Amino acid sequence: MTTKETILNKIHRNISETYDMPDFSSLKPTTYDDVMATFREATQHTGGKIIDLKAGDDINDILKKAFPDARVFASNIEGIDIAGLNPDTVSSAQDLNHTDVGIVRGEVGVAENGSIWIPQTMKERAVCFISEQLVIILDRNAVVSNMHEAYERINMTGYGYGCFISGPSKTADIAQALVMGAQAARGVTVVLV
Repeated sequence: MTTKETILNKIHRNISETYDMPDFSSLKPTTYDDVMATFREATQHTGGKIIDLKAGDDINDILKKAFPDARVFASNIEGIDIAGLNPDTVSSAQDLNHTDVGIVRGEVGVAENGSIWIPQTMKERAVCFISEQLVIILDRNAVVSNMHEAYERINMTGYGYGCFISGPSKTADIAQALVMGAQAARGVTVVLV
């Protein structure tokens, strides 16, 4: 018997009462009348920014203006011509070090918390975390009210990794001092197309 089995058996032997699982079927997730307004508010609340791309706008020009001091852009998205690095063609994740702006595509946005599902559609997913600034391109029609709806839309076929990103990285210490951009991107900008 393994140590784990021994511990679990001791726990089971010492259970004096058992309870049925509660019925959560009557609970319904929160939905919003104006999903996009809620998503914008949640994104800003988490420290993110939003750029609305209009018909005819050149995304490369918009991003150059949004990040005028950036020298190294990285992306594998077709049409992002300003990207000098491609996370699909670098020899290792370390080659993405010193990336000023990483540009990725989001699959689903969530209004209740401003998070966006980012599937690993690139060889080196480090671009999402090593870039000083992260730009997430998101179809405005792919924003849903809540995480329940988001999980229904996520399709893991074709890739083995994905994560939700909500604003820049953050950390807080015991004194409750919040630091933005602590471990990963210092800023997150969502480009709605």
